[in-house]
Amino acid sequence: MAGSDVGQVGERIEALLGELAERADQPTVDLAEDLVHTLLEFYGAGLERVLAVVRESDGGEALLGRLADDEHVRGLLVLHDLHPKTTLERVTEALDKVRPYLGSHAGDVDIVGITGEGVLQLQLMGTCDGCPSSTVTAKYAIERVVREAAPEISDVVVEGVVPEGAAPVQTGPGGRPLLPLEALECPVPVEQA
Repeated sequence: MAGSDVGQVGERIEALLGELAERADQPTVDLAEDLVHTLLEFYGAGLERVLAVVRESDGGEALLGRLADDEHVRGLLVLHDLHPKTTLERVTEALDKVRPYLGSHAGDVDIVGITGEGVLQLQLMGTCDGCPSSTVTAKYAIERVVREAAPEISDVVVEGVVPEGAAPVQTGPGGRPLLPLEALECPVPVEQA
């Protein structure tokens, strides 16, 4: 499992516990869940100590930043609530990566808030607000970068995506657009974007 996505590993653990719950008696299920939680606490405490040692060393903050940028380590830091940046900071940085694409379609995105349930609420704005092809594509681009930066976000709700009666964008499995980002056209002329 080396290099596995932390979210996928978490889902696998949940699936295994669910399967165990179907096959075993309740005391065995409770014991297995206690084992998983105890292991998570143990590894979380160890990771917290590693971060303390890193911070105390010369160049520690730079090293901590590099570790936090690593996809696998980032997920572990988030899982154990040890990431040096807040969820909002990481979401803001992620959205900054998508803004050039949105700007090419005369659009932008604002953070409305993050609910207590971990739902990120965004507002798509600009000339292409409501343009079916570019807003659906933008929504998926936004979701992708947000989930990479902040895997603890449970859902991403982007307002201003596709209004009622808009022409649908052809999608494939999982609702993803069938065309690449660059292939979906926006009716705003390039000169105005």
